[in-house]
Amino acid sequence: MTFDPARLAPVTATMAQVEIDRNGLEILDRDECLRLLGQATLGRVGVTIGALPSVVPVNYRVVGDEVVILTGAGTKLDAATKNAVVAFEVDDMDPVEHTGWSVMVTGMAREVVDEAEIAALTRRPLPHWAPGGRERIIAISTEIASGRRIVHGAPAPTAS
Repeated sequence: MTFDPARLAPVTATMAQVEIDRNGLEILDRDECLRLLGQATLGRVGVTIGALPSVVPVNYRVVGDEVVILTGAGTKLDAATKNAVVAFEVDDMDPVEHTGWSVMVTGMAREVVDEAEIAALTRRPLPHWAPGGRERIIAISTEIASGRRIVHGAPAPTAS
């Protein structure tokens, strides 16, 4: 049996060209997910370390269809993302207006080792706030992208 991510899709209702899930959240399409990913610089990578899940906050930049992270040699992130499937999540919330969005991507993480690719990726500085050396570049593909938006005052979905 082959894994089909579409089988995990929530029950939805469509209202005014906006798809709403059963919790009343707007379902974001892939293009909107990637656009929102490109607006932020702080996200979280979900990795497996020693058969246990771990979530690591990281600074990042979106380049094309990949999330690019600068990390140090020997870090948990460096060790856990060598050609592994990982999750990457970023969100933005407004606590006053009770609005916001969340985007999750799932893809293969790889270390960028090609010198030409490294040069292209580092033409613009890759963000990093944590101290210490940053010698490795990790790129995460975005094969699966999903997102939700909380819209203040959005109508609740109706059962059909």
